[in-house]
Amino acid sequence: MMRQPEKRAPGPMQDRSRKKKRCPFTAAGIKEIDYKDTETLRKFVTDRGKILPRRITGVSSYHQRKLTNAIKRARYVALLPFVGPVS
Repeated sequence: MMRQPEKRAPGPMQDRSRKKKRCPFTAAGIKEIDYKDTETLRKFVTDRGKILPRRITGVSSYHQRKLTNAIKRARYVALLPFVGPVS
């Protein structure tokens, strides 16, 4: 005999309709992500220096790969820090 899946009461996240995140690069019409554009790259890095995931930023998978490579390249050329400030 198969069990029926439990029905959950609607929680706060299920009541709210989630807005689909749009890729900021696609929306702006940006084709290439430049590693020298540190102002744009800093928006996708935490204060500790970690690259933010797609689920938080809403970047498409194509642009996330380009963004990751640009951030790593900027770190290597010393335009971005590898880690955040040491306290």
